[in-house]
Amino acid sequence: MSSNGKNEKYVGRPVKRTEDPRLIQGLGHYVDDIRLAGELYVAFLRSPYAHARINSINTDAARNASGVVAIFTGSDIEGRVGNVPTAAALEGLKVPKYPVLALGKVFFVGQPVAAVVATSRYAARDAVDHIEVDFEPLDVVVDAEAAAQGGPVIHHDFGDNIAYVHRAGIGDVDAAFASADKIVAQKMHHQRLAPISLEPRGVLASFLPGEQQLTLWTSTQIPHLLRTQVAIMIGLPENKVRVIAPEVGGGFGSKLNVYAEEALLSFISMQLHKPVKWIETRRENMSATIHGRAQSGVAELALKNDGTILGLRYTVTADLGAYHQLLTPAIPTLTGLMLSGCYKIPAISMVCTGVFTNKMATDAYRGAGRPEATYVVERLMDIAAQELGIDPVELRRKNFPTPDEFPFATATGLFYDSGNYQAALDRALAMVDYDKLREIQKSDTAAGRLVGIGVSTYVEICALGPSAAMPAGGWESATVRIEPTGKVTVMTGASPHGQGQETSFAQITADMLGVDLNDVYVIHGDTGIVQYGIGTFGSRATAVGGTAVVYATEKLISKATKIAAHLLTTDEENVTFENGVFSGAPDDKQVTIQQVALAAHLASNLPPDTEPGLSATYFFEPKNFTFPFGAHICIVEVDRDTGDIRIKRYVAVDDCGKVINPLLVEGQVHGGIAQGLGQALFEEVVYDENGQLITGTLMDYAVPKAHQLPRYELDRTETPTDVNPLGVKGVGEAGTIGSTPAIVNAVIDALRPFGVKHIDMPLRPEKIWRVISNQ
Repeated sequence: MSSNGKNEKYVGRPVKRTEDPRLIQGLGHYVDDIRLAGELYVAFLRSPYAHARINSINTDAARNASGVVAIFTGSDIEGRVGNVPTAAALEGLKVPKYPVLALGKVFFVGQPVAAVVATSRYAARDAVDHIEVDFEPLDVVVDAEAAAQGGPVIHHDFGDNIAYVHRAGIGDVDAAFASADKIVAQKMHHQRLAPISLEPRGVLASFLPGEQQLTLWTSTQIPHLLRTQVAIMIGLPENKVRVIAPEVGGGFGSKLNVYAEEALLSFISMQLHKPVKWIETRRENMSATIHGRAQSGVAELALKNDGTILGLRYTVTADLGAYHQLLTPAIPTLTGLMLSGCYKIPAISMVCTGVFTNKMATDAYRGAGRPEATYVVERLMDIAAQELGIDPVELRRKNFPTPDEFPFATATGLFYDSGNYQAALDRALAMVDYDKLREIQKSDTAAGRLVGIGVSTYVEICALGPSAAMPAGGWESATVRIEPTGKVTVMTGASPHGQGQETSFAQITADMLGVDLNDVYVIHGDTGIVQYGIGTFGSRATAVGGTAVVYATEKLISKATKIAAHLLTTDEENVTFENGVFSGAPDDKQVTIQQVALAAHLASNLPPDTEPGLSATYFFEPKNFTFPFGAHICIVEVDRDTGDIRIKRYVAVDDCGKVINPLLVEGQVHGGIAQGLGQALFEEVVYDENGQLITGTLMDYAVPKAHQLPRYELDRTETPTDVNPLGVKGVGEAGTIGSTPAIVNAVIDALRPFGVKHIDMPLRPEKIWRVISNQ
């Protein structure tokens, strides 16, 4: 029972986010809101060339500029600050050394070359213009597929531009294709995307020379992992480094990294004994924060004439950029893992060639490999349906595993935990009245209107994940403590930054302890307070971090039960706990959890051999990933005269297992669909043939605007997982994964009168108009 006197539990209710009032009122603290006495400011000279030799750097004029305190170049810090790390490990992986400031050469536009420290950010920025660099331009590698075949070599130590060749899949693919009645093939391109978090990155480093302690405020998704890596890079004991992630302002995977600026500012503060701050500009964000996607390949599907899938083959080139960030090489491997999609595909083969180019690194961006895989599979399903003359819904349904086939083993080596793909699809079809919708479409087509219906059924891998499958641990931690006054503190190793776990973790804990939601305070993102954790990415925070909260709370209740039994002068087995109250048989005396907490801290009347205090810590190691799924349906109309695409309806039925807070789930789906729509219709990072970034501002990079987004019609099915006691699976990336193929399938369906089979994203109006006009 909640302390409001009602028996209604918090879990499952649409509770408004407890973190929202401070954000709505402008009372949250981002990195730039934190001000320290004597703060200095850093600005970077970044490379204007995609590939060039640095013959010389002259900083004399800049050093004499007003307000300048210090200038650092690559040669100044060589051997004193470690290289930017990568955690990915693949067989045969080539890992170039990635200095925090360029040494001898630059490899992409935006690479840091020199850092100016000044008394104001304006003085620092002005002084950058006085640095003279003699750049000698070199041949540029922009096209990843061409780079894989030869041409200029970026990192000469390696001899070519191929970083790795990764093979994945199970089954006899050659036999599957040899026995097929129908083979469909399509080359597909996943354009390079910029994550565009609301707030760019920011770093504030403060070193105390007496204590030899460094405090680093930074907008990161992984504060503990970052602490470990930065400590190694700057040569400071890890227990002397404190990382704090304040309000992050969105991440989408782009802040799941260890960046050069974080280590460099730490080093500068150690040298100057002053706090130093850098706040990324949007132009820097576009050029020097990771990008996403950037995969191109040929996908093939082998089928029988009745639509039964026999095998899938995917040969893909991944544009990695010039260097590896933390997970750069690993992202395409996630694409390979998810190539089975929602379907029974007996044989799957993927060959991925990772290639260096003179661009910023690609890394995890919302979905991270799963949107790419889902897009490939779902486009193939629509192409196959068209060539076989089968309705795309029926082709999907024919190849679904049934609910009683779970756990379901895929030909990529995964075991899907639970699923009922039929139920989610049926719900979505009912919402749009699919059969009637197809009849209306026939009438519209006869009248000359270009109306299309796109279906996407997806499954994704979440709750990353078992440590054996992760580069830096897949467990998560939680500490739950009841203070002497009865208030509850939860410390989570997850690091939410918009997902709402300050609220959902409080809901879980409040229900288990029978206390009021507002009596639970969730702390995260501070390595000086919170026990070591892994962080927030891959829709893992609730499924893994929330489970750690559950088990920590259970441990706490177990200790509290022992103390309560002592206070009630009965045996533990006679004590029950419900709605925050311990009751003891046989005389049914009672004591509240708050009274037990006070007794635990006063410690004057405790059972023998019982430690004072009332807290518990748990580190949860999951036995498997979780696999949420869903069905999205999009209806579009294309303007014949302009190529403009109008989304008439968008229906999404997602299944993320048990739902802790429906409001949080809907918010995640809303944002995810918006980003998937952005990839489908508008967004693309573009470099020219010289490696110049020509979409370097939001005037050039087309993020969808509010009026371009449809009204979302959302529903859910609920298929719990047995991977964790909450039954939750994760929902942070569902909208992004399901939406992109649904939208593209709808547009291609609308263009069927023109014999269109496929168009690569983004489907901008000009591109569509040229198809219609046969230009």
